[in-house]
Amino acid sequence: MPNPTTVPAMPRVLVVDDNVDAAESLAMVLECEGFEVACAHDGLAALEWIERERPQAVLLDLGLPSIDGLEVARRVRAGPLGRQVLLIAVSGYGRDEDHESTRTAGFDAHLVKPVPPDRIIEMLGARLIG
Repeated sequence: MPNPTTVPAMPRVLVVDDNVDAAESLAMVLECEGFEVACAHDGLAALEWIERERPQAVLLDLGLPSIDGLEVARRVRAGPLGRQVLLIAVSGYGRDEDHESTRTAGFDAHLVKPVPPDRIIEMLGARLIG
C-alpha cells in the first residue's frame, strides 16, 4: 500500500457557473478523474472560495451574478495568488472581442461552450499535472 505522504495530491479546481446543473455536472466529471473539485455560482462566492482554499485552477464562466468572470479574474490576478492559479474562461461568449477581454483580464485560456469534458481534462492535466 502506498504511503499517503508520498502520493501527490490532485489539483484543487473551482468550477464557477451560475448554471448549477452545468457546474455540478462538470465537477462530477472532474472528480471521476481524481481532481478535488468545488463549485461556486456567482462571482463573489468564487472570490471568497479562491481566497480561502487557494485552488490550482478555476474554470470560470463570464456571465455571472454579483460580479462577472472578467472582474473575478482581474481581482485574482491582483491578489495574493497572482499568476499562481490557472484561470480558464468557460463561456458561451466566443467573439474575437470576448477572447481579447479574457486575455486582458488575465485568463490563461478561453474555451467556448459547449466544451467537451475531455478537452478540459486534457488542458488541466497538461498545465497542472505535467
